Amino acid sequence: MIPSQMLKGILEGCILEIIQKRETYAYEIAKQLEEYGFGSISEGTIYPIILRLQKNELLKGTLKDSNSGPKRKYYRLTVKGVDNLNQFKDNWQEMSLAVNQLLGGEDNE
Repeated sequence: MIPSQMLKGILEGCILEIIQKRETYAYEIAKQLEEYGFGSISEGTIYPIILRLQKNELLKGTLKDSNSGPKRKYYRLTVKGVDNLNQFKDNWQEMSLAVNQLLGGEDNE
């Protein structure tokens, strides 16, 4: 399981990636993250991130009928959200390379 302090900095980008793959709702996002190996992440952690992403106009939410119970709010990326996700991916690649070089023991001196 990934420690929560490490997750805080990357969870937003990972949620954007899941939503980009297909329009979805918070419970499904939590399940997807778990399937990808992030461990159990509660909807209570995901909702504040989603609200922040909506406030920053990276997501749009739409209420839709559910097969089991009340309507669900499904989220999709805005153009700004796609741009933000692409920037996250670029930043992740750069950071991942640097950390892997450091942990791999490559001497840059």
